[in-house]
Amino acid sequence: MTIAAPADKHFRRAHLKPARRHRPWDIGGMRLVRLAVVLAVVGAGLYEGTQLVLGAQSLQISHIAITGNARLSRGEVLALLDGLRGRSMVTVSLEAWRQRLTNSPWVADAALRRVLPDTVTVAISERQPMGIGRIGGELYLVDQQGTVIDEYGPNYADIDLPIVDGLAVAPTGGGPIIDEARAALASRLLNSLGTRRGLSKRVSEIDVTDARDAIVILKGDGTLVRLGEEQFAERLQTYLDLAQALHERVPDMDYVDMRFDERLYVRPVGHPVTNAAARAASAAAAASAPGGGDAKAAKKHGRAAGRMHRAAPRGRQH
Repeated sequence: MTIAAPADKHFRRAHLKPARRHRPWDIGGMRLVRLAVVLAVVGAGLYEGTQLVLGAQSLQISHIAITGNARLSRGEVLALLDGLRGRSMVTVSLEAWRQRLTNSPWVADAALRRVLPDTVTVAISERQPMGIGRIGGELYLVDQQGTVIDEYGPNYADIDLPIVDGLAVAPTGGGPIIDEARAALASRLLNSLGTRRGLSKRVSEIDVTDARDAIVILKGDGTLVRLGEEQFAERLQTYLDLAQALHERVPDMDYVDMRFDERLYVRPVGHPVTNAAARAASAAAAASAPGGGDAKAAKKHGRAAGRMHRAAPRGRQH
């Protein structure tokens, strides 16, 4: 016989449901969801804030300060930078605008800087013409690297530079090409003459057809003066010291070759160098040399010296 024991109201184990156990990945997933929500809210806030900053008028370019321009006017520089105003100070690519500036043949380089809140500074470095290159019958301003800057015309009448012949080599399917060696010779010559006060101003024309022999024509003197490829200022100054005496003895000189240290070679126009002309030039040079120094005129320096022709018409008058 089975007797049912009275239920103890304090003993409820049989009626309790087991507690639900959370898996670890459930907890991690909830945390990720919460993190994603937080990040989304923060990201939206940052986006809105960024848009407000980028759209703020106080951070848009409204002023362009230009320095270093001499030949280029402010208007010409601003024309190259057309469209820069109104761009965002934060996102604008200044390098791209710098490249646009250097497309101008006058601009050797440029530096652009941001100045908050709304200004971009532009520092221009312009090319410096060394001479007026005669290329294909036309005249162009040329810098020391042989870069053609611009066609020479009335707008550059204030530029007093020598005409430089022989810079261009024969074209190869395109236009004339500036020879780097010839341009370098002309640059060295002018830099050397610039060390002597007033010496470079006396040069009217330069010929660098031979990259190892620079030839100059002085203002008021039609004689071709061959200076070689070094000691330009010293050799030209020696010629100037002797020029009057040389012209008195050889009135119509074609050229004077100054390349051989203490010797100089004189060629009269239309005549070979004769012994008489050589002796006359030698006597003039010796008489005029400072301190009685000896400057000898010799016979024609072999047929290798050749007949010297003027490489270009002397169309430019000073």
